[in-house]
Formats: sequence, C-alpha cells, structure tokens
Amino acid sequence: MTPVQAALAFALAAGILTITPGLDTALVLRTAAASGPRAAAKTALGILLGLFVWGVVTAVGIGALLRASTLAYRILQVAGSLYLLWLGANLLFKAGAPHEPAAVAPASGGRLFARGLLTNLLNPKVGVFYATFLPQFIPAGANVTWTSVVYAGIHAFEGLLWFAALILATRPLASWLRRERVQRNLDRATGAVFLAAGARLALDRGR
Repeated sequence: MTPVQAALAFALAAGILTITPGLDTALVLRTAAASGPRAAAKTALGILLGLFVWGVVTAVGIGALLRASTLAYRILQVAGSLYLLWLGANLLFKAGAPHEPAAVAPASGGRLFARGLLTNLLNPKVGVFYATFLPQFIPAGANVTWTSVVYAGIHAFEGLLWFAALILATRPLASWLRRERVQRNLDRATGAVFLAAGARLALDRGR
C-alpha cells in the first residue's frame, strides 16, 4: 500500500472502532445528560488526550514493552480496574441517594477532564490495542514513529467528530434528560457498565 492508501485504510478501521459503543461513549453521553454539553466536551477532550497519549506511547515503543511485560500490564490492570469499579460504584450510589440538589456541587472542568483522561490512561488494553493495531497499517519504508503519531492524531480527530455528534444529539432532549427519574436511570445504567468493565478488566487473563 502507498502511504495515502494505508492512512485511508487506518482511518476507515479506526472510524468503525470509534463509533462502536463502549465506555467512552457511555461516559460522554452520561455527562452530557447530567451536566450539559460543556461538561461533556471537557470529558471528551480528556478521553481523546488519553487515546492520543497511548498512540504516542506506542509510537516510541513503550506500548510494545507493555505488551511484553506481564508485571507492567498487571500493575496497570489492577489500577485501571479499581478506578472503573470506583466510578461505577459512585454512579450507583448517586442513583440510590436521596435527591438533594442544593447539597450536590457540580464537578469542576478539571475533574471532568481528568475523569475522561484516566478512564483511558489506566486501561492497559488500550495500550495493547494500539501496539497490535497500528503496525498493521504502517506502509513499507515509512518512519514507524511519526506514522504512528499521525495515525493516533487521525483516531483522535475521528473521536472528536463522534463525540461532538453525540453531544449535539442530546441537546434537543436536554429538558427530558435532566428529569430526576431519567438521571437516576442513566446513573444506574452507566454505573453498571463501568462496574462490568472494571470486573472484566480485573479478571482478564488474556496475557
């Protein structure tokens, strides 16, 4: 393949992966419903930075090291699973707690950004995915490091477009999404997704 053909092939494959429902989509949708489009945008930017960081890490070879090192993978696996379980438990607790709007402070922009960032950075499967996925689209003779960085940028840009579409899609439903009953159900559903993901990551023995 030529460099252009390889980049187009990667963009198509990464685009399909981007729109596949997962933790990132659930987190952005829940944040948009609970806190509005600006809060969701901050969470999305954290997620995208996390993906890009993993792409760059893979480009310089650390991603391959993570794939090869069982100890490094396990350490990150435990940290990531605990973080996902903690997020899920908090959402479920919030869904079951008495409704006291005055007592609940909205999350800061930095906290929302960090939540999205850590959701990706503490997931070793993202690093292993990049380490195995990106090399398949590197054309012969190309600079592996810079091509991988460019591909990570393409993936992040596709994610930006996807999250923007998701956030915009919630705007016409904003008043309905902010109803207490809807919010509680969203928190329960998202909390369950994060608990399941955390448990799956903790029990994974694929390496």
